[in-house]
This record gives sequence, structure tokens and C-alpha cells, in this order.
Amino acid sequence: MSEETSAPTDGLWSRLRLIEGQPLPARADAYSALHDELSRRLDSGAKLDQRETPAPR
Repeated sequence: MSEETSAPTDGLWSRLRLIEGQPLPARADAYSALHDELSRRLDSGAKLDQRETPAPR
């Protein structure tokens, strides 16, 4: 798979490249912040999915 077809459209690759260019302590903090953000996005998506699923009868 090429990078063009697998690249996220939300700028994730750009953010990762920017993080990789930082000194190690700053890189660790940036990865931690990115992890927290992605975790929140996943959690909010899971909550939306639960609300959209009809209740069993």
C-alpha cells in the first residue's frame, strides 16, 4: 500500500513528522498529548455509536 492511499486526511502524518523532528523530551510530551487526543476521539465515537444503535426489542 502506498503512503498516498493510506495517509489519513486529518493531518496525522504531518503531526507525526513534526513530533519526530523535536528533541526527545518535547517528543515524549507531544506523543503523550497526541495519545490523549486520539483516545478522547475514539471514546466520543464509541459513545455516538452506542446512541445510534437501536435498543433491542
